[in-house]
Amino acid sequence: MSVCFITGINGFIGSHIAAYLQQCGHQVRGLVRRTSDLRLLQSCQPDLTFGDITDAQSLATSLRGVDVLIHVAGLASDWDHPEKFRAINVTGTQNVAEMAAGQKVKRLVYISSAAIHGFRNQRFMNEDDPLPETIFPYVNTKRRAEQWLFEFSKNTTMEITALRPGNVFGPHDHTFIEKYLTALLQGKLAYIDRGKHWTCPTYIENLLQAVELACFHEQAPGEAFIITDGLDIDWRTFTEAFARALGIPAPRLSIPFGLAYGLAWMMEMGYRSLRLKSAPLLTRYRICNGGRDYHFSIEKAQKLLGYQPTVGFTEAVQRTAQWFENRSSAKKGR
Repeated sequence: MSVCFITGINGFIGSHIAAYLQQCGHQVRGLVRRTSDLRLLQSCQPDLTFGDITDAQSLATSLRGVDVLIHVAGLASDWDHPEKFRAINVTGTQNVAEMAAGQKVKRLVYISSAAIHGFRNQRFMNEDDPLPETIFPYVNTKRRAEQWLFEFSKNTTMEITALRPGNVFGPHDHTFIEKYLTALLQGKLAYIDRGKHWTCPTYIENLLQAVELACFHEQAPGEAFIITDGLDIDWRTFTEAFARALGIPAPRLSIPFGLAYGLAWMMEMGYRSLRLKSAPLLTRYRICNGGRDYHFSIEKAQKLLGYQPTVGFTEAVQRTAQWFENRSSAKKGR
């Protein structure tokens, strides 16, 4: 049994990791802020400490006795101030890693993102493909944090592994799938380029398997791994599967990429000129995610770690749709 510590433990991915590692017999601890919503942790109730990754001193005692640190906490958004992304995703990661190394943590697993490869309209991208500078602060800061970690590892005994998940979805996902299915249910969803572009769904339970391998497999240290469900799937297929599961019509409207991108750019400019903090209806990040081939090979994770997605797409859709329907029913019953 190992002592595992999770930053961002109260979020969608972090809470699933906590429950999974507990089921595997590990002792689970985690970092939360005093204002954090802890509802997703009710089923596993791990040991929690209060702190903030942007405040290094608040981490000083929380990592004592930890074997493996899973760094999930970060600003995952397509809309916010660039400095906020830097403070959380880069400086926050540096704080966590430095404190972990000082406390002799054996291994740090960084939850990075496949987005650091950019939206280059390519299929079967892999870990050796370039990591370009983009216009998106989220992408750039996640890339810089990962690169910094591997540089940092050269001067410490702490092992570093990075996972680059694709578009993670599943029950309790309020960031992506809940909003996507709500728009689908309300008939407000439209395809880009008829939904022909390939995407990279990553069901949460499949990601959990990869996280455990990253934590304990002997081939994991010093490596980055792209993690998806390994599907050759476009957005139309993805969306129609959820429409069938929910018993509702699939979208009929399609917008060309160039038009959608231009509309998103105008909305962003308008919001910035008005200094609005909320995200516009369309952002260039969302349009690129859905309007470019954003697809990856998982061959490296399969060969080195033995990673193999165990929950198929049909089952993943059914479980997620069931959660969404149950949640919608609960809301109506209030």
